[in-house]
Amino acid sequence: MTINQVIVSKYAKEDLREIISYYQSLSPAYVEKTISEFEKNVLSLKDFPKSGRIVPELAKQGIENFRELIQGYYRIIYEISNDTVNVHAIIDGRRDFEDIIISKITRLYGENQ
Repeated sequence: MTINQVIVSKYAKEDLREIISYYQSLSPAYVEKTISEFEKNVLSLKDFPKSGRIVPELAKQGIENFRELIQGYYRIIYEISNDTVNVHAIIDGRRDFEDIIISKITRLYGENQ
C-alpha cells in the first residue's frame, strides 16, 4: 500500500492545541515530548499505514475503517482512504472514549455530506 500524504485534520490539530494549552504551564518539557512523539507517530503512517489497530470500540459497532495509534495516554484516530491517511482526532484515553469518539465521528460524517 502506497501512501502519498498524511493529512492532520483541523479537529486533530484542535485536540493537540487543547493538550498543549492544558499542560504548557504545568510541564513545558511534557508538551515538547508529546508534540515530538505525535509528529513521529503521524509521519510513520506514511510508511506503515496499517500499523495502528482497528479501534475496538468502533469495531464492536461494525465500524472498521478507523484505526488508532496509542501514544502514552492518547489515542490517535485515523482513517486510510486510497493513498491518503487522514488523522481525525487525538483523544485522551482516560476520558470516556466511546462518548467522545461518537461525537467526533458524527461531526466528521456531518461535514462530509
